[in-house]
Order: sequence, then C-alpha cells, then structure tokens
Amino acid sequence: MPPLSQPNLASAAFKADPFPFFARLREEAPAFRARLPNGKPAWLVTRYDDAVAALKDERLLKDPRTAARGGGKPPWVPGLLRPLTRNMLDLDGADHARLRRLVHKAFTPRRVEELRGRIERICERLLDDALRRGGFDLVSSYALPLPVTVIAELLGIPPEDGRRFHRWSNRMVTVTSAAGLLRALPALWGFTRYLRALVARRRTSPGDDLVSALVQAEEAGDQLDEDELLAMITILLIAGHETTVNLIGSGTLALLTHPGEMERLRGDASLLTSAVEELVRYTSPVMLATERYAAEDVELAGTPVPRGGQVLVALASANRDAHVFSDPDRLDLGREPNRHLAFGQGIHYCVGAPLARLEAQIALSALLRRAPGLRLRTSPGALRWKGGVFLRGLRELPVAG
Repeated sequence: MPPLSQPNLASAAFKADPFPFFARLREEAPAFRARLPNGKPAWLVTRYDDAVAALKDERLLKDPRTAARGGGKPPWVPGLLRPLTRNMLDLDGADHARLRRLVHKAFTPRRVEELRGRIERICERLLDDALRRGGFDLVSSYALPLPVTVIAELLGIPPEDGRRFHRWSNRMVTVTSAAGLLRALPALWGFTRYLRALVARRRTSPGDDLVSALVQAEEAGDQLDEDELLAMITILLIAGHETTVNLIGSGTLALLTHPGEMERLRGDASLLTSAVEELVRYTSPVMLATERYAAEDVELAGTPVPRGGQVLVALASANRDAHVFSDPDRLDLGREPNRHLAFGQGIHYCVGAPLARLEAQIALSALLRRAPGLRLRTSPGALRWKGGVFLRGLRELPVAG
C-alpha cells in the first residue's frame, strides 16, 4: 500500500468519506501525528479502546491554559472571542462540574420527554411546507429549522432570530485557519453583541426559559460570571443544533442509500430507538471530539505525545472499529449491542444527548410516514459536505417526496 499521507481533515472532500483513511490508521498508526489546517500538529486517536481511555484520561486536559502551565504554549485567542472560552467544553475538574450542574437539569430525560409534543408539532408543520413543494432541500427545510427552533425556545430566543443564530454558529464551527478566524470576526461580534443584549433583557424581565434561569443562578451567587454566562449560552446554542442537523441530514442520506434498511424501519416502529443509535454510530455527526492537551508527556496507543501536545479522539473511527462492532461498515438498524462513542465518554459526555436522540427519532419517524416515496434528486457523489475539523454534515440534501 502507498505510505500514509496527510489529509486535509477540514476539507469537504475528506468529510465525504473519511472512513477508509481511519481504517488504515487503526491498523498502521492508531495514534497518528496529523497536521491541522493551521499547520500545527495533533495526535489522532483512532481505535475504540484507546479512544475510551483518552476521553477519560485525567492527564489530557480540555483547558489549554492549564495544560500550558505544565509545558507548551496556549493557543492565541482574539479578545473578541475570549469571553466565549469559559465554557464547559474547555474546562476541567471543579470548574467544568460547576457549569455542567447548572444546565444538566434542563436536559434530563424527563425534562426532554416533556418536549415530545412540541417537537412533533414542529416536524409536522415543516413537512407540510416542504412536501407541498414536491422537491426540497431536506437540510434547510427540515433538519436545520427543527433543532434551531427547539433550542431557541428553550433558551427564550425569539423564533425569528433562529436563522441568524445558525449563520453565526456555522461561521464559527467551520473556522480552520487564522484567515478564516478573521473572516468570522463580524459573525463573532454580532453574536456576542446580541447575547449581551439578551442577557440584559432577562435581568430586568426574566421568563420561563434557560437564559433567565442562568441569569438568576449568577445573581444568586452560584459562581457564574458574565463571561461564563455568555459562553454557556453560546455552547448551548451551537451544540444544541449543529450536531442534530448533521444527524438528521446524514441519517436520512444513509437511509436513502440503504433502501432495504429504510423499508425495514418504515415497517417496524419498534426499531426507531436502535435505528437512531445506529445512524449516529454510522454517520458520526461529530467526527473528532474537541481538542485535549497533554499536561505531561504521555503515551497513547504506544505513541509518545509530548507535554502540551494536542490530542484529537476520532469518534468516527472508533465507531467503525471491527474489534467492537461486527461488520462495522454495514448499516444495521437493529444493531445490538451498540456501544458507540458518538456522544463522547466520561465527564464531557454530551449533556444534550437525550434531546438529540428525541429530535432525531421524531424527525425520522415523521419523515418516513409522511414521505413514502422519498428519494434523492441527485447522486450521492454529487452532494456537498461542510468543511471544518470537528463536525461532519451535509450542506444540503436535495430530495423529492
């Protein structure tokens, strides 16, 4: 075989089918020293057992500033972006636990289940509009507005601002270079300006929403400062819809390209729960877990990683590891057991996983019921994928119902 080459992990071409590359890494270089689009190195952890270990390894820190105290240099962050860095994804230990406690109660399975009726109504309305047109883009007409509407309502953001939030968040999650960051600064400025105004309104006129609850927690002395408040709202907005958009879009594509499995699900509603677990494993909407930094010299999968080195756990690779999943490249909507890592592992396990699961279950069930003749309006190879290092999702999915 030819020697391993350095792929552009953030490119749309790589996102279209990263799985053969990850399969080679699992066999030949399970902790591969990759080069990121910004030119910096990062070690990709690709085997399932190694991924689980890395996600739980207390020597691999989320906060680059903490890791830098043990060696290495923290990444430069522009002043406009610094208030947003005090979020759950980038903190460790007690700081992470404190922030997570504040939002966990909003995403418990019981609280999420209470949203079922509202999610069902949103899906029906969106499908009414989309199917009336005959041909439509499933991403922009269905997969996107559903989670945007749900998370905006949870946070108390007016529905008319949902599309703006997606544009802002999409600009931020697809930044892969210094030049890209500069181009994203207007979106960052608009985003933080809007959030500060929203927080100010909730201080004087609180409502029955999550932003009001977070403001009240801050004012009650629950150690949530202004920057942490902004960062918390930001991460909930972005993580609360970007990954679900990818799951519904890529999951629908997987069904359309596996018509036997699609008909299997259409004919057996009891498969719905396991089907979503299999689709999230098979498509891996989060291709790489967000970065971790080695607080000391460590060895991962037999490969030395220096102190301060950046580590990226390849969830999309771990989810196709043949040592854990039988015939891992096959879509099996009834797969049991299915110990995928799509929502992470350890203390940073996705707090919004119950909501993402429910939204995907309802969205796919309604789509199959309402559009029995659903089909692609182009070839799979002609589809465009979004860029960016961490997430994996379609730009659009043209279908006819």
